[in-house]
Amino acid sequence: MKVLVVDDEKDITALVAYHLEREGFRVLQAHDGLQALELVKRERPHLLVLDLMLPHLSGLDVCRRLRKEPDTARLPILMLTAKAEETDKVLGLELGGDDYLTKPFGPRELVARVKALIRRSEETQEEEVFKVGSLEIDLGRYTVSIRKRAVELTSKEFDLLKALVLAKGRALTREFLLARVWGYERASEIESRTVDVHVRRLREKLGPEATRIVTVKNVGYRFDQDT
Repeated sequence: MKVLVVDDEKDITALVAYHLEREGFRVLQAHDGLQALELVKRERPHLLVLDLMLPHLSGLDVCRRLRKEPDTARLPILMLTAKAEETDKVLGLELGGDDYLTKPFGPRELVARVKALIRRSEETQEEEVFKVGSLEIDLGRYTVSIRKRAVELTSKEFDLLKALVLAKGRALTREFLLARVWGYERASEIESRTVDVHVRRLREKLGPEATRIVTVKNVGYRFDQDT
């Protein structure tokens, strides 16, 4: 498994690389946004650890560009930020980050989050095609289409949709979804917003089928299969 670590502070990339390599990962390093895009294109990493404050091209801009390309739209991205404000974290998630970690961080926590993201992106999907209305979800091929036209989802958006679909109409709490999709054992208020941000992005992409994702007040979300 290849992990690309992007940070302009070389001591941080070296520290992260040391701990990830101890766990068997092959680690690539970049120190600015443009170099990161070049390495992603050339090396095809399985996951990106991305600092937000980068020279030449910010981490947010890197994330935005990767999400626009079909080949990298589902690349798991763990964002690193020295900014602890909620708005900064939410912005990162809205632009396509799958998880975030605030500096200073513990290397063991970073490794755990990297493993969780990769585990979920590499899980064997059920050989099942789910169809409702004009929506078709191929759980084996990891694809979604509406009226036979492909819908590009990130890995986390797909995993979220999958969890809701497989619940067969049952309401799922934000805490359950955070544990199931993101691997969080406990959820802070900010982490709970992660679910809301991804649901909003998912609804935008599902267009005419967005109303199937129903908000259940004081609980979470459910997928409506009946209408």
